[in-house]
Amino acid sequence: MGHQIDSLDKKILQLISKNARIPFLEVARECNVSGAAIHQRVQKLTKLGVIKGSEFVVDTYKIGYQTCAYIGIIIKDMTCFKEVVEAIKQIPEVVECHYTTGKYALLIKVYARDNRHLLHIILEKLSVIKGIANTETFQLSLDEIFKRQLSVYDE
Repeated sequence: MGHQIDSLDKKILQLISKNARIPFLEVARECNVSGAAIHQRVQKLTKLGVIKGSEFVVDTYKIGYQTCAYIGIIIKDMTCFKEVVEAIKQIPEVVECHYTTGKYALLIKVYARDNRHLLHIILEKLSVIKGIANTETFQLSLDEIFKRQLSVYDE
């Protein structure tokens, strides 16, 4: 990697991770540099993969998805890992998928309209994927208290 993350990069990341819609000129003022310098830095950080994009956050509850569940997945044979992950990607209600240590190969986060819809997702979408040995729904989220990006600070 030809570019080291310096204190200016960290300050930029700190500001834009709090508000992805912050104008570059406001970031420039906070960092005491030109808007062009901020634009160049953000482009470089994006090209390096440090910045993976920006997003709007949808309130799932307000659009009718009132059940959030965490499901552990045991894979029969790890040689079919990639195929299992690709099949899971095709399920729109799955919003996160993590490769984990311990009992489960994967941990997924699923949004469903209600418990009946969650059951449908488990039985009709997950359980039929070739390579999945078992699933275990071990947590239902009652409410998301907060979610945030990792803060980037100089130490």
